[in-house]
Amino acid sequence: MEMTTRNLHLDSKVDNCDGVINRNGGDMTEISVPLSHSGKRMPQIEGGNLYRLRDRKVLLEDKKCLCAWALGTALLGTLLMILHAELCPFIYQPGSRYAFIINCSISMSTGCLLILIVAFHYKDIRLFIIDHNQVDWRIAMTSRRVLGISLELLVCAIHPVGTYWEVGIPAPIAREGVEVNSSNSAPLCVSSRHGEVLLDTELLLSALMFLRLYLVHRTILLHSKVLLSASYRSIGSLNNINFTFRFVLKVLMNKYPARTLMVFIFLFWLIASWMLTLCERQTQEETGRMDTALWLIAITFLTVGYGDVSPKTSCGKVVCLFTGVMGVACTAMLVAVMTKKLALNKGEKHVHFFMMDIQISKRIRHAAANVLRECWLLHRTNLTKGNSGEHRRHQRCLLEAIRVFRHLRLKQRKLRDYASEMVDLPKMQMIMCDLSANWNNSYRELEQRIISMEQKLDELGHCFQQTSELLAQALRYRNPEIRYS
Repeated sequence: MEMTTRNLHLDSKVDNCDGVINRNGGDMTEISVPLSHSGKRMPQIEGGNLYRLRDRKVLLEDKKCLCAWALGTALLGTLLMILHAELCPFIYQPGSRYAFIINCSISMSTGCLLILIVAFHYKDIRLFIIDHNQVDWRIAMTSRRVLGISLELLVCAIHPVGTYWEVGIPAPIAREGVEVNSSNSAPLCVSSRHGEVLLDTELLLSALMFLRLYLVHRTILLHSKVLLSASYRSIGSLNNINFTFRFVLKVLMNKYPARTLMVFIFLFWLIASWMLTLCERQTQEETGRMDTALWLIAITFLTVGYGDVSPKTSCGKVVCLFTGVMGVACTAMLVAVMTKKLALNKGEKHVHFFMMDIQISKRIRHAAANVLRECWLLHRTNLTKGNSGEHRRHQRCLLEAIRVFRHLRLKQRKLRDYASEMVDLPKMQMIMCDLSANWNNSYRELEQRIISMEQKLDELGHCFQQTSELLAQALRYRNPEIRYS
C-alpha cells in the first residue's frame, strides 16, 4: 500500500551542539510514502533513507547539468578570446568599441563560469552530507577541498584584460600617404605604448585560458556510462574501486584506444599550433603563420625536427618543449595500441603454432630420412672401397644432415615450450570445475555408502539381538531348570 502526503519538510535535523535546525527544502510535490503490510507507516529511519536516496539522485542530475553548462561557458570564453586575438590587429584597432564589447563578453562568460563552479561545489557538498549522514556542512570543508575550490576558481578567473587599458585612448590614425602596416602590430589587442610587460602579461593570460579545459574530464566522468550504471557501481564498491577519471580513461583506452588517442592528438595539435602562432607573432617570423606553426608542431610532436623552422621567442620554445614531451608519450601509447591490434589472439595463436608444429614435424622426418640415406651411402662407399674424395664427401653430407636434424629438433622443442607457456585460463578453469564436480559427486556417493553401511550394521545388530533372544527361549524350553530359575 501507499499513502499520498503533501507539504512534507524533508531532511529536518537538529544540531544538538549549535541548536540550529537545518531543513533541506520544503517540497510541495506529491510524495508516496510506503506503508507496512499492516497499514502502518514505516519507521522514520527508513523514510529518511528513502528521502536521502531521492535527494541524492536529484543532486547528481544537478551536478551533471551544472558541469555541462560550465564546460560550455568555458569553451565560449576561450573561443571569444581566440576570435578577439585573431581579429583585433587586422579588423579593428585596440581601444575600439568592438574590442571593448568582445572583452566584456569574455569577462561576463568568466563571471558566469565562476558562478557555475560555486554552484557545482555547493551541490557536491550537499551530496557529501547526504552520503555521510552529516548535519553540519563545515565538516565537509576540509583543507584539501578548500584548496581545490580556490585553485579552480583562480584558474577559471584568468582571462585577458588588456583591452580595458585601451579605453579612452584613441587608435593610431594613418597619416595621408602613409599606410598602416598590420604586420607590425602587436600580437594581441593591446597597443605597444604600454610596454613589453603588459604584452607579455596579456599573452600569458590568453594562453592560461586553455586551463579551463580541465572541465572536460569532469564532464566525461559525470556523463559516462560507467558512473551511471548501477552494476558498475555495485561491483566497484565490492572491490574497493574509486570511480575517478583515471578509471574512466582506462576503460575508454581499453574499448576505443585508437579513437581516443587520435581525438586527443588532433585537439592538442590545433591548440599547440595556435598558441605557437600567438607567441611568435611579435617577432614577425614565418612561425607566426598558422600553416608554418602546424608544420613545426607536427615535426616536434613526432620528434623528427628537420630544422627548417624553429621558434624564436621564449614562449614558443616552451610550447615546442611541451609538445615534444607529449609527443614522446603519445607516440609510445600509439605504438602500444598498434602492437595490441596486430597481435594474434588465443585462437589464432593456437592455429598458427599447430600448423608450424606440423610443418616442423614433416621437416624432421625428411631430415631423419636424409640422415639414413647418407649413412647408407657412406656404408656403400666403405664396402666398394672407392676413392677417398667420395668417402670424405659422404662424411660431410652425413654430418650436415645430422646438424639439420638436431637444429629442427631444437626448433620444435622451443616451439612446444612456448606453446605450453600459453596457459588457457578458461580451459583450466573448466577442467578444475569438472574435477571439483567429480570430487563432490564421489564425496556424496561415499557418504551414501557410509550411511547405507551404518543402516546395514544396525540391522545386523538388531538381527543378532533377536537371534540371541530366540536361542535363550529355546534353551529354556529344553532345560526346565533354566525355565523355573
